[in-house]
Amino acid sequence: MKIITSDNELLFLERRKWEEGFSFVAGVDEVGRGPLAGPVTAAAVVFPCDLKEFPEVNDSKQLTHQRRVELREQIMAIPGIQYGIAQLEPDEIDRINILQASMEAMRRAIAQLKNVDYALIDGNRLPHLECPAEFVIKGDASSASIAAASILAKVHRDELMERYAEEYPGYGFENHKGYGTKEHLEALAKLGVTPIHRKSFAPVRDILEPPPEQLDLF
Repeated sequence: MKIITSDNELLFLERRKWEEGFSFVAGVDEVGRGPLAGPVTAAAVVFPCDLKEFPEVNDSKQLTHQRRVELREQIMAIPGIQYGIAQLEPDEIDRINILQASMEAMRRAIAQLKNVDYALIDGNRLPHLECPAEFVIKGDASSASIAAASILAKVHRDELMERYAEEYPGYGFENHKGYGTKEHLEALAKLGVTPIHRKSFAPVRDILEPPPEQLDLF
């Protein structure tokens, strides 16, 4: 297992907040905004402020599936760590829109933590929280706790989509994890919409409510 020590630049943001007097700094990230099916999932991770070393985390998108699974186990085994994972299902996404669903998933993940007094949020906007927070653009590449959160969220969601692949065979969920690939769109056209599809997303909505045919004027 590759180890990073606490003086690594990936802990710069966390160390800064610890030095300001915050003891429980949560890194928060979400996955699954873009897919046509499945939930949007968020995770929150709090490293202990006396952390001496931690696994070599990175943006989950830069890692292989096997490496993400290995890192998840290593992250969860860190003494004193806190983590929470939450998701919003497709019907909730359809009801409040994907942006608000992403923000709510982050809030729910943070709410699972026993102690949090500051949050580092990946992206360019903040959910409404009870603790102070800041957003960090490309945070999963610059914050260890955000990177750890991205790994936990990604592995959790991928495993869920693999289970859905067994429940709804033929769509290829085990391959594309719900994203709008050619394989997925062809399966949608052939097999129709499942209960885990996001009905407000255009490719799915157009199957449920086909747009009217345009009149041929010439």
